[in-house]
Amino acid sequence: VQLQASGGGLVQAGGSLELSCTASGRTFSIYGMGWFRQAPGKEREFVSTIDWGSGMTYYADSVKGRLTVSRDNIKNTLYLRLNSLKPEDTAVYYCAGSRSGPSVRTGAYDYWGQGTLVTVSS
Repeated sequence: VQLQASGGGLVQAGGSLELSCTASGRTFSIYGMGWFRQAPGKEREFVSTIDWGSGMTYYADSVKGRLTVSRDNIKNTLYLRLNSLKPEDTAVYYCAGSRSGPSVRTGAYDYWGQGTLVTVSS
């Protein structure tokens, strides 16, 4: 499975972005997908996860209410809508796929995209 993330960029505080992550290959093996982010000098942290079949979602408290994860099963694409962006949202955002279902743990994911940089200016 290969994951290709896109959609990052520079945005002013309060603005919005939508990230995409397209999966290719043996996508039938994916049961959960997630978004993580890593800010400079910090560890990678959980942002959101979605059950690929049911669409059930879960968010980190720090982003709840501002970010929305969704998926298009036909296009094998995962989305992350980021609203009301803050400078502290600046990070490289990674998408990931799991054979065991949605999870908040990085170790639960089998496939990772290359990351896309989101920079929020104040």
